[in-house]
Amino acid sequence: MQKLNFSSYSFRLKNSENKVSIFDEIRKKFIILTPEEWVRQHVVQFLLEEKKYPKSLINVEKVLKVNGLRKRYDVVVFNPDGSIYILIECKAPQIKIAQSTFDQIARYNMTMQSQFLMVTNGLNHYFCQMDFENEKYQFLPELPNYMSKTLSE
Repeated sequence: MQKLNFSSYSFRLKNSENKVSIFDEIRKKFIILTPEEWVRQHVVQFLLEEKKYPKSLINVEKVLKVNGLRKRYDVVVFNPDGSIYILIECKAPQIKIAQSTFDQIARYNMTMQSQFLMVTNGLNHYFCQMDFENEKYQFLPELPNYMSKTLSE
């Protein structure tokens, strides 16, 4: 798989029936390794190892309803009260991050009301903080690190 713009992490891989799978620590199972899954697993490790978010607050690939349609988010980090702290959209490395990607995550966030957004294709990462009052987002150089007191504010 392609080298991504993340630190090096160790992953559990297995090969069966000519398909490579990667172990997802959050879902606790092996997932077929696609380019997008490669990015998603790097994001999970980034959250766990670099940002120090507890595994119990991270969720991967769940269905949500947006305007009555069933959509699937890539990764979320919850606040301890169950509200959403960070919403993350992952794309495969060959997919260029465009305005349509930001539009997609903004549509999801109308339902989810996350404080922070991350969009990545593994090579380019974009971080935003929501300003719901003015209906816009502000780009940030980095996501905040986990600190339990910050999450509950």
